[in-house]
Amino acid sequence: MTDSRTAFDADRPTPAWDDGSDRPPPWRGEGPVETLFENPWMRLTRQHAVAPTGHESDYVVMRPKNISVGVLPLHADGTVTLVGQQRFALMNWSWEMPEGGAPFDEDPFAGIQRELAEEAGLQAAVWREAYRAEMANSITDERAIAWLAWDLSPATGELDPTEVIRIARVPFGDLLREIGRGAIRDMFTLATVLRAYHMAREGELPPELAKAMLASV
Repeated sequence: MTDSRTAFDADRPTPAWDDGSDRPPPWRGEGPVETLFENPWMRLTRQHAVAPTGHESDYVVMRPKNISVGVLPLHADGTVTLVGQQRFALMNWSWEMPEGGAPFDEDPFAGIQRELAEEAGLQAAVWREAYRAEMANSITDERAIAWLAWDLSPATGELDPTEVIRIARVPFGDLLREIGRGAIRDMFTLATVLRAYHMAREGELPPELAKAMLASV
């Protein structure tokens, strides 16, 4: 069985300024790994750890059972599709790009295609991977992959039983401004929108699509 974490971790490039010669020793996990809690979506583990400084620690890590996947759908007129839903952890309403989780034995790209259809009712002819991220690497080993997608058309999918989704199609510039106002706070969405803006500015997207996106900025 293929594990998507293997490919995610294997091809990580090294920054141009880092030759690896001045790194402290890595963290070490010592002794057994205790599972404090587990459900179908995550596992909470505890292990004795030794820091690069030699300081000993009791380390708890939240380990998701999925890779996080997200996509920013880009329309030819420079608008983007967002989805709104209620979130339990913060007990708030959140506007986000379509996103979800792909089990480790599933191709993450297949997972995000499914999420786009389920949450936004869309499919895309063209996809571009935007970036890969470690979501909060001091407390979790959650990994994430974000895409941009365009040449969109309607699709059908079945929502999760817990989801009630609202859909909005907004100009890309309006989305940037709402991020600046603090109205959009989902970190996965923030990073993807800002990456999309950079790609549009730097010629990494089709010229007509980039022109339409930047027209409202």
